[in-house]
Amino acid sequence: MSLLTATRLSPVGLRATSSLRHLPLALPNAALHPIPTPPPSLSIRSLQSAAATATEVRPRTRHAPTCATSAAVAAGRAHSTLMSNLSIPSSEHATGLKHGSRVADVRAHSNTTALRPDVAQKEEGQFVVGGGRGAEGAYNVNPEHEVNDLLSSSQGAWTLMNPIYTNTELDSVKVVERTPQTLSDKAAHGIVKILRRTFDLFTGYIAKDIPKEVLAQRPIPVAELRAKNQVLSDKQWLLRIILLESIAGVPGMVAGTLRHLRSLRLMRRDGGWIHTLLEEAENERMHLLTFLTVSQPTLFTRALVLAAQGVFYNVFFLTYLFAPKTAHRFVGALEEEAVRTYTHCIEDMQHGLLPEWDNKPAPQIAIDYWRMSPDATLFDVIRAVRADEATHRFVNHSLANLDQKHDFNPFALAEASPEVRGSMPGFTREESAEFARQTQQKLLGPAAEKDSKKMEPGH
Repeated sequence: MSLLTATRLSPVGLRATSSLRHLPLALPNAALHPIPTPPPSLSIRSLQSAAATATEVRPRTRHAPTCATSAAVAAGRAHSTLMSNLSIPSSEHATGLKHGSRVADVRAHSNTTALRPDVAQKEEGQFVVGGGRGAEGAYNVNPEHEVNDLLSSSQGAWTLMNPIYTNTELDSVKVVERTPQTLSDKAAHGIVKILRRTFDLFTGYIAKDIPKEVLAQRPIPVAELRAKNQVLSDKQWLLRIILLESIAGVPGMVAGTLRHLRSLRLMRRDGGWIHTLLEEAENERMHLLTFLTVSQPTLFTRALVLAAQGVFYNVFFLTYLFAPKTAHRFVGALEEEAVRTYTHCIEDMQHGLLPEWDNKPAPQIAIDYWRMSPDATLFDVIRAVRADEATHRFVNHSLANLDQKHDFNPFALAEASPEVRGSMPGFTREESAEFARQTQQKLLGPAAEKDSKKMEPGH
């Protein structure tokens, strides 16, 4: 059994919890070793203290009008997870990945409510103007009906991780595609391509490059281009995004539900998968709620969502029940297309092909969720959404490479950096093992090195 210590910064102060958790990680070319009991010197109190020190996140800086103020960045993201004595291979068993490699950049899993100085002060116990509850932030709130308690804070406690990005991290997102290797990979990618073409046809989506000489005209003939079906209007973009996000929130919840039931049925821990999957579902739902503040769907759109969700939920449920690896690969391929779509939308906005969204203020729900600066725009929101989709792409392709029944989820301990998530399709199984080992060493320091040496052959 290994000791897991988690700390979370919340509006009511720093809470520390500890529990015993069995966290096996099945690895290639390395036999599982019995996990030793932590030495008496590593008490729960000392590990909690080490966690608070070892998991500090580097200060983040932003430049207006991007996603957050420098004060919010300096506060960091303070939700981190500490685990000791994880059975993982020594460096020679992890495909020769060295320190400083692409998996060495570890970012602590995070969640913070300490934002701008005024908000941080108010969250220490004072009343915060505005409304909103739970993980959805404040929006459409009548100030006359404010309740003088912490739950009505406009920066209320977030039940799950909410991402915060810098400009550099947002710019690091690339359109990448993983090459299918197995028959199930090819099947998953093939189904996604078919769905993509069908969806494009229905929403009138056309990924067409506009000639530079047309973009150089002042003003740009946007109406003419739309009449020729060469670019999408703002309403067409919103229809596509709302339909996409209403479906994208299904896989994480289905997978999390099935793994939750499996954990209950087998009466054992899940290895950190459930929380990551539920985070994905919550994140996709927040995307939908954000764009619903920009435009409300018609009754026809709602009917489409109802029908699509009813079919997709049951199909994905059965797929994950019998072939979870293929299901994760399918989601990874689906997120590849989502990153491609949002990249196209961002390029249209940069070229001036969506004048309705020029300098359009970001919805308050987005400012709360991504911890954006008050003067953030819808352009900043879409960049953040694209970065989220790149994370889902990376995580699902990585999870698809693991043993679905025995491997520990490496992202339950910490996240890979946004630069890695934005530029790679995912980790291989060996890279995930190395990432988990490096994360353990960063969180536990010398104690992890000592235990790692004890588990190496010959000790």
